[in-house]
Amino acid sequence: MDTRPIGVFDSGVGGLTTVRELHRILPGEDIVYFGDTGRVPYGSRSRQTIVKFALQDMRYLKTFDIKALIIACGTVSSNVTDKDIADTGLDIPCLGVVTPSTRAACAVSRHGRIGVMATQATIRSGAYGRALRAIQPAATLIGHAAPLLVPLVENGMTQPDNTITRLALQLYLEPFIAEQVDTLILGCTHYPLLYDIIGDMLQYKVELVDSGAAAARDLQILLTEKDMLSGRELGETRYRVTDSVEHFTSVAHNFLFKDIERQCEYIDIDFISAL
Repeated sequence: MDTRPIGVFDSGVGGLTTVRELHRILPGEDIVYFGDTGRVPYGSRSRQTIVKFALQDMRYLKTFDIKALIIACGTVSSNVTDKDIADTGLDIPCLGVVTPSTRAACAVSRHGRIGVMATQATIRSGAYGRALRAIQPAATLIGHAAPLLVPLVENGMTQPDNTITRLALQLYLEPFIAEQVDTLILGCTHYPLLYDIIGDMLQYKVELVDSGAAAARDLQILLTEKDMLSGRELGETRYRVTDSVEHFTSVAHNFLFKDIERQCEYIDIDFISAL
């Protein structure tokens, strides 16, 4: 039994898809969520900058004495190495979203034609290709970047009838349709907020894999095996952001379907940058 909190971080609101799944499958766990909203998006930045920001984020979460960490950001998961993580001094279980979502995709793929839609930095890293070769070498991976989707989600443009979002998705989904993928990994944790729109546009003929939820389920297995669950019935979640609390909580309502303003605090980005 371990009552320390679980740490979750992302460049913005996308990692709340992971928090939502943790609330569902591990309701007794305390969670500290950090959204680096003052520096979002990460996906168009260089690997050097992504790693710098990510290590600062992890060092910040370390101050909460967390027992495990989920990197709920496809861009960071694809670009930060085990050595980078070791440099933070974290000696706790640390999960990204790439391997869990690739494993989940392989489990549901009918013909081994797996697509991954993610940020430019994630696609450029080749991380999903490496993960797929390790898990199911005979499968085919088709990867394409969808750079406009993160700012659309961050700005709350997730309504099913939003014309701009649907036009962007039409552009990004066409290559996957042409390649006849049977499974599509939503390789950025922002994208599951567009899950229903994507499913509708693909006529529900393609299996969709929520990368953040897949990581949450892997963490559940790990904590159970290591006897690190809290043992409580209901945990508490705290949220920390580096930009407007009002904007974050407004968009977060679309992920969590509840008001979290009292649980959310602003953190000075200069403090994070100094870590």
